Amino acid sequence: MGIGTSIFLIAVGAILTFALDANIGGVSLDVVGWILMAAGVLGLIMTALVWGRRREVVTTAEPVEYRRVEERRDTAPPL
Repeated sequence: MGIGTSIFLIAVGAILTFALDANIGGVSLDVVGWILMAAGVLGLIMTALVWGRRREVVTTAEPVEYRRVEERRDTAPPL
């Protein structure tokens, strides 16, 4: 689950929990909203953990050797 999907779940869950006051077929939209918000927060945490591991810095033990490249200039322009 990505960051966008997690934020979307949190937003939909907050709307169901705090903005609507209805019950549909014995299902409380407040409970569904809280579940969606919890899933969104869990998704954000899991995404942060996965992306945090991918961004590790890799260093080499040997120093990098820089070589100077000299330009070669001809005295006469090409024909």
